[in-house]
Amino acid sequence: MKHYKQLALSQRYQISTLLETGITITQISKIIGVHKSTVSRELKRNTPGRGRTAGSYIAEHAQQKTEQRHCNKPKSILLTEALKKRIAGLMEYEKWSPELIAKRLSKESEVCVSHETIYKWIWTAKHSNHRKHSSYKKLHKHLRHTGRRQKRSNIKDKRGAITGRVGIDKRPKIVEKRLRIGDIEVNLMMGSNHKSALLVMTDRATWVTMIEKLSSKNADKVYKKMNQRITNFDASWIKTITFDNGKEFAYHHKIAKDVNAKTYFTRPYTSQDKGTVENRIGVIRRFFPKKTDLREVSNKTIKEVEKLLNYRPIRKFNYNNPIEVLNNKCVALIG
Repeated sequence: MKHYKQLALSQRYQISTLLETGITITQISKIIGVHKSTVSRELKRNTPGRGRTAGSYIAEHAQQKTEQRHCNKPKSILLTEALKKRIAGLMEYEKWSPELIAKRLSKESEVCVSHETIYKWIWTAKHSNHRKHSSYKKLHKHLRHTGRRQKRSNIKDKRGAITGRVGIDKRPKIVEKRLRIGDIEVNLMMGSNHKSALLVMTDRATWVTMIEKLSSKNADKVYKKMNQRITNFDASWIKTITFDNGKEFAYHHKIAKDVNAKTYFTRPYTSQDKGTVENRIGVIRRFFPKKTDLREVSNKTIKEVEKLLNYRPIRKFNYNNPIEVLNNKCVALIG
């Protein structure tokens, strides 16, 4: 039995680009290394028949539609009512943990789900008013730690996988020396209730910082803001870009292509890997405290703060400001 393998986002970008050249589906399939029926099926399923993009195959939209179909497709239910009662009994009377239940039942060849699924069900039951959860609403009290737990063994779960991610350990050592212009650190500064954000980009050598207001944390919106700002510079200026591990930076490969730079990602939950931009965010917080709704802050105000930041003296630079440091480095390069 043959199993259909989903196309990767990079392959969808290839299809989108190759279609514009006017070559056939057979030729496209040979280039990207799949059967021609796979390309044909992809175009048929993910090319809209109406709306503003009718008849146009767009890689990002195709990826979103595929992911949505995957979420909506029927899935076999392993956590049956019988299994729920079995788990509840082991927790209430034998005081077993979800991990012990999952591992022991599997060892004894009993059908069971992962301990992460058990935890998720327990917390859903606690906060739900639905009748089907009523029998298990207090099951969380039988956990050893009754507070919300952090997943173990996969520290990046909440952040999601990023295609083409290269860790900071692979970044050229010269970046650490802060001698050259063009090694950028990028992060988001969140507003109140995580409903608003600023995109902050800082050069490691000069601390020159760019700030952009975001209308959304969507990866496409973040990419467009970065593209609008940093493609204004000379193409050779930007050499590396270091990101946080948030899914909002999923289109890092696109900005890398736009400016011919290499992209790298910090270790999960390790703020010191991007200490320069974190430092600048700390100063920006003095203008926009944590409870600020950034949606209500005008672009004019944000640009004013950016200017103040870049003309703010820094002890590290003997109290020169980032713009002065930048100018000095540029003069040194010309000389």
